[in-house]
Amino acid sequence: MASLLVNEMNYNTDIQAAVQKIESSLKHTYKLSTRTIALLLLQGDKEIHQLVQEKENSYAGIQKVIQETSVAFEQPINYVITLKRQELTNSLLADAVKEGKVTDNNRFSEILNKLTINPFTGIPILLLVLYYGLYQFVGVFGAGTLVDFLEADVFEIYINPLVNVWTARYIPWPVVQDLIANDYGIITLGIRYAIAIILPIVGTFFIAFSIIEDSGYLPRLALLVDRVFKAIGLNGRAVIPMTLGFGCDTMATMVTRTLETKRERIIATLLLALAIPCSAQLGVILALLSGKPLALAAWVSFLTLVFLFIGFLTAKLMPGDKPIFYMEVPPLRMPTIANVVSKTYTRMQWYFLEILPIFILASVLIWAGRLTGLFDLVVKALEPVMNLIGLPAEAAVAFLFGFFRRDYGAAGLYDLQQNGALSTEQLVVAAATLTLFVPCIAQFSMMLKERGLKTALAIAGFIFPFAFLAGYVLNLLLKMIGGI
Repeated sequence: MASLLVNEMNYNTDIQAAVQKIESSLKHTYKLSTRTIALLLLQGDKEIHQLVQEKENSYAGIQKVIQETSVAFEQPINYVITLKRQELTNSLLADAVKEGKVTDNNRFSEILNKLTINPFTGIPILLLVLYYGLYQFVGVFGAGTLVDFLEADVFEIYINPLVNVWTARYIPWPVVQDLIANDYGIITLGIRYAIAIILPIVGTFFIAFSIIEDSGYLPRLALLVDRVFKAIGLNGRAVIPMTLGFGCDTMATMVTRTLETKRERIIATLLLALAIPCSAQLGVILALLSGKPLALAAWVSFLTLVFLFIGFLTAKLMPGDKPIFYMEVPPLRMPTIANVVSKTYTRMQWYFLEILPIFILASVLIWAGRLTGLFDLVVKALEPVMNLIGLPAEAAVAFLFGFFRRDYGAAGLYDLQQNGALSTEQLVVAAATLTLFVPCIAQFSMMLKERGLKTALAIAGFIFPFAFLAGYVLNLLLKMIGGI
């Protein structure tokens, strides 16, 4: 069917003539038909141009045909060809698809569609989605109610005391006791963080995200933010990996391959590694700041500013083509329970299988570090940096946890906040600095795979000092305005 359409479609007379001339100039064989090659050359496909240039001695003559043809049109040839194909598509659809009667649901869906992509109504709708979807459901319910129950009522009352007593009773070696139980044990720290703090947050986030995704809202969000994203070297399509980053930055880094240009992929990878907190980290921070609206507003404003400033600066400094945006917008629909459950289960399974071994490994490394004294040395080395950004020395432990995973570090902040070790201003500075902190091990591995060693090291090398510099500036600003 596809080859039939390619061969039988009638373009403008000038384009038809150019196609025939180019076809007659192609002397070698290709995996595609010569007509398809000719059309791709007219459309400016870089890979096909490079291939034909390598194979054909007549490439200069082909280029001359393309240039002469382009003069005949006010619009680029690529646009003219696409328009013609769109006409054919619409014609085929009109013959094959029979539209039903317009119902009240259709009218409501159409009105809602227009409201979501209009900036005057779309931004308030977006704020409502963020407030109820992220703040109330993930932050207050997931990171508040569920975490409090699992952390305080299950682990602190039952599991941790039981593990501490059993290891003290049945394991005679204190070194092995510390590996399993006590302050930094595999069960009392690693598994507690993974199950009591991270799991409920990630679960509620993936439920909210699956509902939003299944409703068809994300493509409309892409249209809404396209203009802002163009200012930072991206386009509306990048809203998909950016939104996914609020679930898992590792997964989102992999999805950046869907962006069209290398420049866009590098900018998106940098912004994901720098300023987009993953779901677990976001949930913990929302829980820490949910009772302090001004502190939460300061954290959100500062990160948004960093995101836009670094994106704008990178877009200005990095050479490359500016992005072009087009996207098919599916109809809005009511999310189905089966889809939401299936997507949430798949993502939670993938995420949990990834984080649990890392959390256990982190606990083992911390145990080994404490045994050899290396842990205390690193914490000691970080203390001057903590003092520089206005944090107590104890915060160095949370940042050391952050080397393994950002959410692991955020969970460390949760412990500090519960113990009353941080003031409101220190909490904002710590949350902002840790959000900007180095990408976790899994995300860095994905950056290596997708962007290569040189780019991954350059991004990590920029982020590490920038995070502390940003924390230092934020601390100064908060002191200048007299705190929150």
